[in-house]
Amino acid sequence: MEPARWLAEYDERLASVAAGAQAASASLRQAGGRATSPRGEVTVTVEAGGALEDVTLTPAARQLEVDQLARLIVATARQARQAAGAQVAEIMTKYLGDGPALEMVTRNLPKEDGR
Repeated sequence: MEPARWLAEYDERLASVAAGAQAASASLRQAGGRATSPRGEVTVTVEAGGALEDVTLTPAARQLEVDQLARLIVATARQARQAAGAQVAEIMTKYLGDGPALEMVTRNLPKEDGR
């Protein structure tokens, strides 16, 4: 292959990778998770990395003991983190495809047990 053509194809591949990375980055900025407790007392929203963004308590939350409410908030936050992790995995699967790079990303996402 002649050098000029090879360089043009290489530039095209770089542009494609850069466009994919920008699209993935934009999607990740929009990602996050939200979960509501089974009876609706607590709703938790987290960003893509799992950091807490919002906690909403309904009047029904006042009926719970303080310890019960604390455990419910933590459990609901875990569910929100799992939802965010699923979104991140979906976005990165589209960008990276299956393979070692995706495994490295998903290895650090919240597991089903919330840890």
